[in-house]
Amino acid sequence: MRIKNTFTQLKENGEKALITFITAGDPDLDTTERLVLEMERKGADIVELGLPFSDPLADGPVIQKSSQRALEGGVRTPDMFQLVRRLRKNTDIPLVILTYYNPVFSFGLEAFVKEAASAGVDGLIIPDLPLEESDELKKITSSQGVDLIYLLAPTSTDERIKRTDKKAGGFIYCVSITGVTGVREEFSSSIENLIKRIRKYTSLPLALGFGISNPQQAGLAAYYADGVIVGSALVKIVEQHGDNPDLLIKKVGEYVGSLKEGIPGQFSDFPI
Repeated sequence: MRIKNTFTQLKENGEKALITFITAGDPDLDTTERLVLEMERKGADIVELGLPFSDPLADGPVIQKSSQRALEGGVRTPDMFQLVRRLRKNTDIPLVILTYYNPVFSFGLEAFVKEAASAGVDGLIIPDLPLEESDELKKITSSQGVDLIYLLAPTSTDERIKRTDKKAGGFIYCVSITGVTGVREEFSSSIENLIKRIRKYTSLPLALGFGISNPQQAGLAAYYADGVIVGSALVKIVEQHGDNPDLLIKKVGEYVGSLKEGIPGQFSDFPI
């Protein structure tokens, strides 16, 4: 319910959600914990934590390298759950695990979801799990009160959007462009059409991600969507300053603060 309550509260205040992503355990788990708390302090409304995986197909080189660094540091699935448990002692911010199907399957679907729910995880995003093959996991997540969050892209048909709406929980992750994650200078001009098409079929919040890297882009995304997702640009800061945790916390905090400032609060007249 944390995700739903967050979007409801933001909507009542005329605001949009800032959703930030970092890879758990990059550069280490203690620093990840500090980063989550600092991002919340600077305005993040929901935090996605990437579970390190050796073959993150939907991710670009920046996040791939961060996942490899975390794996080399010894971070595994149980460490992720322990991290969330520690965070829950200090924050009630919605936490979403972004992972791939292999680690979930290897851990055991029911065991993974039960452990996630027990730790305090609010949602799961699994980019390589096809909608058509998600029924078993969806049944488990629903029973444990964990939102299974689905992705839709500009290539998604209206029929797929309708079928996704029937299964999705929390919010719908709207992919602004086709391809893998990564920082981009240009922002897709197809955003308006994508959001329009999805809104016809769902009342769930829509969060826009893939390629958002500066306050101006965040503001544009928030103009159309209910939430803005920023990942690769943050992970790049971790890569640059990971050897100096105090400086890293400062840099990430400043960046998240600038993104939040880039998202205006007055959206009473939704443009589409």
